[in-house]
Amino acid sequence: MWAHGPWEWFPLMWIFPLIFLVVMLVFLFRSGGLPMCGGRGMREKEDSAREILDRRYARGEIGQEEYQRMKKDLE
Repeated sequence: MWAHGPWEWFPLMWIFPLIFLVVMLVFLFRSGGLPMCGGRGMREKEDSAREILDRRYARGEIGQEEYQRMKKDLE
């Protein structure tokens, strides 16, 4: 049957769980920024109130007077 018996590869079997553990650790640490892992890496950053106000003014949603009043309120 086997040249060295059925247990010839047994000492090497610890390599497979070790490889699996290393792959899992690499996956967890490299994907730490993904939303599915609770990170904020790919999510859009939250804009400040000033940036939102500037964008609304640039799009014409609010007029200059309202923009100035809101800007002053933010400061």
